[in-house]
Amino acid sequence: MRNRIYLSTGLLATSILFLISCNQPTAAVPGKGGKKGGGDAPVVAVKATTKDVPLDLDVIGNVEASSTVSIKPQVSGELKAAFFKEGDFVKAGDKLFEIDKRTLTAQIDQANANLARSEAQLRMATANLAKDMAQADYLRSVSARNEMLMKEGIASKEQGAQSAAQALAQKELTDADRAAIESSRADIAANKATIENLKVQLGFTTIMAPITGRTGSLLVKPGNIVSANTSELIMISQIQPVNVTFAVPESQFQKIASRFGKERIPVFATQQDSTEPPSVGNLIFIESAVDATTGTLRLRASFPNAERKMWPGQFVRVRMRLGTVEGAVVVPNQAVQTGQDGSFVYVVKADRGVENRPVTLGVRNGNELVIAKGLAEGETVVTEGQLRIAPGVKVNVRAPGGGGRKGEGKGGGEGSPKKKE
Repeated sequence: MRNRIYLSTGLLATSILFLISCNQPTAAVPGKGGKKGGGDAPVVAVKATTKDVPLDLDVIGNVEASSTVSIKPQVSGELKAAFFKEGDFVKAGDKLFEIDKRTLTAQIDQANANLARSEAQLRMATANLAKDMAQADYLRSVSARNEMLMKEGIASKEQGAQSAAQALAQKELTDADRAAIESSRADIAANKATIENLKVQLGFTTIMAPITGRTGSLLVKPGNIVSANTSELIMISQIQPVNVTFAVPESQFQKIASRFGKERIPVFATQQDSTEPPSVGNLIFIESAVDATTGTLRLRASFPNAERKMWPGQFVRVRMRLGTVEGAVVVPNQAVQTGQDGSFVYVVKADRGVENRPVTLGVRNGNELVIAKGLAEGETVVTEGQLRIAPGVKVNVRAPGGGGRKGEGKGGGEGSPKKKE
């Protein structure tokens, strides 16, 4: 019985050791690929190139009308007509609304009548002044003659005093006539001012578009009574040009501020999910302070929007060009790998062996990355098949989408046809 137990235990231990040995990974053979049976590892590789790379900042922006005007009447009355349809584009000076003008027309007629009356009163006062001045001259001469006769003892003192009093009274009457003339002239000026004001008010009964833009919803229909400076009739938004507001990290402030005002800073805007070319504008405004809660700076760009592609309230993808890196070394994005020590690329050497090369990354430009340090122009880097290789492994290089006989490629040359992984 005890022998049977020893035998079973030995068989169990042997089985466990066999299973462990089967699961052990096979050590990689230097110079061989990861394919069964050996051979060079197939990879896709390209040569690093140099080009001038634009420094672009990609953010999301919000479209705003460059100008928005709320149309309100400046006179009260019945809204008689609207001369546009909701959503129409109107030009500055186009006729929008008309308000009942009969009340103002009647007030102008009344003011004209008052003006005519004041002018008649002026003429009457002028005539009275002339008559009273003549009478005053006569009474002064009578008073002077009576005074001489009094000195000679021919006229009595009573006659002299009476003539002097009459002359003084007539002088006061001429002064009253002059005051009446001034009053009539003031009435005429006031009536003319009233007429001018009423004419201005009459002009307000026809409402013109103050800006060129797109009309919104009609808030008051014709037939309703509107109140001056209170009733909002419609909103007009100017979208040619249109503005796009967006925020950038505060770390970019110096780059932007150093150029703003000295040169044109281009800004590109693309609608969400659009394949059309971007709209081109330029930066027109930098906010005076950084938002402390988000650490961003608000900017605004202006776009001609000639084809009216952008509408207020819309979100767009914004790209602002901050400058250009001249002669930068670039590789496709997929060539760059990330390891424990940072970014690296697999460089194919002249003997078709690969080298793990640490690199320092620069800016991203579409599907390419700028290599700031660690790679030179013309060196070949692996873009596909990195999982099959390790430092020292021989590779069979294929160009992207290229063909050729297996084992023919060297460095960045063409090899066997690309095989789908």
